Amino acid sequence: MLENVEQFIGEFAKSLRENTFVKMTLGNYRGTDEHLQKLLIRLVETKKGNRLFFLYRYDMRDTAKNFSFEEGTGKLLEILGKEFFSAHLFTIQNDFQLEIGRKDKSRLNVAKPTLSTKPPLSHDREKKNIIDSNSFYLRALGITTDKGDIREKQRDKWKQLNKFIETLSHLVADSPLKDESKIKIVDMGCGKGYLTFATYDYFKNSRGLDVELIGVDTKEELVGLCNDIARACEFDGLKFVHGFIENFSLESADILIALHACNTATDDAIFKGIHSNAKLIVVAPCCHQEIRPQIIAPPIFKDILKHGIMLEHEAETITDGLRAMLLEREGYATKVFEFIGVEHTPKNNMIVGTKTLNEKSREEFAEKIHALKTFYGIVEQRLEKLLKPEGASGALP
Repeated sequence: MLENVEQFIGEFAKSLRENTFVKMTLGNYRGTDEHLQKLLIRLVETKKGNRLFFLYRYDMRDTAKNFSFEEGTGKLLEILGKEFFSAHLFTIQNDFQLEIGRKDKSRLNVAKPTLSTKPPLSHDREKKNIIDSNSFYLRALGITTDKGDIREKQRDKWKQLNKFIETLSHLVADSPLKDESKIKIVDMGCGKGYLTFATYDYFKNSRGLDVELIGVDTKEELVGLCNDIARACEFDGLKFVHGFIENFSLESADILIALHACNTATDDAIFKGIHSNAKLIVVAPCCHQEIRPQIIAPPIFKDILKHGIMLEHEAETITDGLRAMLLEREGYATKVFEFIGVEHTPKNNMIVGTKTLNEKSREEFAEKIHALKTFYGIVEQRLEKLLKPEGASGALP
């Protein structure tokens, strides 16, 4: 067994020296962690040179670490035949398949290369898409293959990423931030961080700005994975933190993003943006559940809103309309629009608030909001409640 393992690792080290390494996968895990399934190894380009990116794939989560070539080779020596009992090395010259059986028996097969070219490690800024498909974080997050091709199941996500960055770039250009060289962005409910990474990459590397970006999410394992990938990419100004939007302490931000935050979490995010005096608030609401059970159909709409689907759409419209009106009351110019087609995501409406110096009539907006709520029998709306001064009461905020 040792002879085949040593030969396999020798071929791995040789591929690194001769710049022929493409990737490696380790499987047939028999270690002590019942959730670990496989290990994927790729190259990533950093300021310190090329390093090995180890992506540990679990049944419900992923974690990642960076190693030097020497450290990575040593790590393989530790785990092959003790934790992982199969390994597949891909180089542009040959494929090497190592299988380790019981009683110290092993087999090493050598075959023609599956991949004849290496995945690019550097950015190609000539791409027509705003986002560079060769970016390492896209491979680490599963959007692209090792060759930089978009995976078939990720094409909608890829289109959404590019459309969002294009939209955000235009919004910034039309905002008070257009001439700023340093910006702070907070992404509330960032999930696996697809848009968070793309936003940081665009403003930092394409626009050359000094960027601080914080991604906030409730899933601790995703936060850990995203921080691992950010470190591997040497995105020094990007970090992810574990927390709930409602409880996250935010004193200042230039841009507040919240895409598909569920139900009233969108209201919590908008409130955080207003409270932190964000110049730009960008949200794509999801799961409009608060208003619907409160609505009492006005007599003129009674025969229309008796249909559940019509009531659902009406509740969504009223909810997002109230959010836009409340943003205007707080000194923001607003837009509500469809930022990508429904064939790519059903939750495609975007509410944008841009801080303006124009004076707004708070009383006028308060009266309009009160009239709308009264018309539909709405008692309470989360964002309005959050914006109400502590101890205040009454129908008008």
